[in-house]
Amino acid sequence: MIERLVAANLTHRPVRTVLSILLIAVPVALMLILVGLSRGFIEDSTRRLNGVGADIIVRNDRAIPGKLALTNMPQSMVRRLGQIPHVRKTTGVASHLVSGWTLVSGIDVADFEQMSGGFVFREGHSFQKPDDVLLDTYYAQQVHVHAGDKLALLDRDWKVAGIVEPGKLAHIFLPLKVLQDVEGSEGKVAQIYLAVDDPANIGAVIDSLKALLPEYNVLQVKDVVSLTSIDNIPFLRPFINVIVGVAALIGAAVAALSMYMAIQQRTREIGILKALGASKLLILRVVLMEALFLGLGGSLLGIGFSFLGRLVLAMLVPASLPQAIVPDWWPIAGAIAISAALVGALYPGTLAARQDPIEALAYE
Repeated sequence: MIERLVAANLTHRPVRTVLSILLIAVPVALMLILVGLSRGFIEDSTRRLNGVGADIIVRNDRAIPGKLALTNMPQSMVRRLGQIPHVRKTTGVASHLVSGWTLVSGIDVADFEQMSGGFVFREGHSFQKPDDVLLDTYYAQQVHVHAGDKLALLDRDWKVAGIVEPGKLAHIFLPLKVLQDVEGSEGKVAQIYLAVDDPANIGAVIDSLKALLPEYNVLQVKDVVSLTSIDNIPFLRPFINVIVGVAALIGAAVAALSMYMAIQQRTREIGILKALGASKLLILRVVLMEALFLGLGGSLLGIGFSFLGRLVLAMLVPASLPQAIVPDWWPIAGAIAISAALVGALYPGTLAARQDPIEALAYE
């Protein structure tokens, strides 16, 4: 009986039902998209770091005004570190922030390709002229260019020499010397990557590097990857918690408003049910079950919106905003939306259950 009443109430006013589900779906989608973006950033960064082919990273994190502590290490260290026992290959990289999270990396092409295995070109070729730039497919799609096109970057016009498969260090590449000239950091690099001849020797090489360079950070690549998480990105976890809280408030408010309006429109119906012997608990159960279905519908639609958001971002800004699909968050977001809807429906449900049947039947 209850199921039939709930179904009839939801289908009798389809516009209200659809709008309520839609308004619950929006915060659910925001939760999933935000978590997906944070995880997408982490997965993208991890994939690009692993794509270098290095075992160890050496960098200097001392801040330099206006440089974001990027390119501040002597380039001469690259050859010096390559002479340490068991170090198979070294390469130095310069970095410059373009916008947001996007970096352009200056590379020694020969050393970088030997360490990483080389670029796989989708279009064009490697560097041939001083104004050549390489882009991965994500960034090329984002800025709508192909090999041979012009690209405005770092206050200059560059020619897109080639477009490469993603997953190697960065989205944008310039020759090391060219980027050093652009940012005025001649003879400097941001990081030095080292490949070791045998994984068993990584610990010994790290110990040698720490003894040789006590003022620098020496990190194993797999440790950097393991430490890359939502909790290690400043303010991201609190921001996600705020979004979750806002989503819960919106879900509760939508359910409360929807159920309150529904009760006001069904006063006589509730009076008839109570006159026929329906208990207060039965009336409350009907209202809460309607809220349950609204929360469930909003959750499912919100999951669908997260796929739509990923599709839109992948089309518009695949390099800057990589979004991952996070199925482990589906039950969390659904539970938050459904719980908020049930909590929001408690007050109007209580009002409906307490209505006097005689007054309800006399209601115009």
